[in-house]
Amino acid sequence: MRKKIQRRTLFSKKKSKSPNLVAYLLGLAAFFVLIYGAIFFLPVVPAQSNVADLTVYKVKINPQSSLASIAGQLKEQGIELPSYTFQVSARALFVGSKLKPGTYLFSTNASLGKILLQIARGDRIKESVAIIPGMTIWQVRDLVNSHPALIHQTKSMDSKELLQALNLNYPGDEGIFLPDTYIFDPDDLDITIYRRASQAMQKQLSQSWSKKEPNSPLKSPYQLLILASIVEKETGRSSDRGLVAAVFINRLNKGMPLQTDPTVIYGIGPKFDGNLRKADLRKDSPYNTYMRKGLPPTPISMPSKDSIEAVITPASSNALYFVAKGDGSSHFSQSLDEHEAAVDRYQRKMNSKASSN
Repeated sequence: MRKKIQRRTLFSKKKSKSPNLVAYLLGLAAFFVLIYGAIFFLPVVPAQSNVADLTVYKVKINPQSSLASIAGQLKEQGIELPSYTFQVSARALFVGSKLKPGTYLFSTNASLGKILLQIARGDRIKESVAIIPGMTIWQVRDLVNSHPALIHQTKSMDSKELLQALNLNYPGDEGIFLPDTYIFDPDDLDITIYRRASQAMQKQLSQSWSKKEPNSPLKSPYQLLILASIVEKETGRSSDRGLVAAVFINRLNKGMPLQTDPTVIYGIGPKFDGNLRKADLRKDSPYNTYMRKGLPPTPISMPSKDSIEAVITPASSNALYFVAKGDGSSHFSQSLDEHEAAVDRYQRKMNSKASSN
């Protein structure tokens, strides 16, 4: 009899707790509904009432920021939000350790939950700088210096100071930045573009130099860079790149001057007016490859990967001369007589077209 009474007592106790447990679970669920509802439905991004057509709000978050620091940065930029609320909400959404730095555009009246998930995804504004193959250092510096989304730390630096800032030991900064499109966050330092582009070029030179033929006249990766920059400026059609490289390699092997106009033009500098005169070809300078044998002292442009590869693995050819045909391609010759005939043919053809126009 006692055992039965005890069972009833235990059963009655469990039954009496059930309504309390249900109420507790319902209360907890309601609490989380309210919390998540507040996170996702209460607007925290201010509307721009003074600018009728502005529907987004721009905010920058610095790298390596803690949750408290991010909350402070948001507050400084106009999003009034208690730090504690921000931190608790980030942890409630399991994104506390996933928030990424950068510049963000938030919709006006956006909720805290929406901006937290956007920051966790890294859905940021992106900008870009495109270094085009064949650009000179003057053009690259102007491009970077004029970009409105960069912080211009290097604008007042000369060539030597820029190289020091990049920890590079070169005679100059020409040719050392690999042409490519570089994506960055707004308000990045401009030196980050130079650093990424120079590191990309170092990597490319290292990879290409490892394939150098034993009989190559090139003595260093920097000489590879110099010759590639000349090939870049001399190539009108990409399919000719290997043959153009072969001509210069053959000339170096024979001790012949390169005799290339782009080096003379580079020696004239930014003041070049587009008209290369005979007097320019007769004026001695380190870049006058008509008067001086071998390579010029520095590159003359930013060479592409294709030009670097063409120099390190040139086409198999005995050609020593080439002349532009007027359609972007070139005619290649092994002898001076053949070359002079080609010059007469194609230059006369181009001159007659120019005069008829």
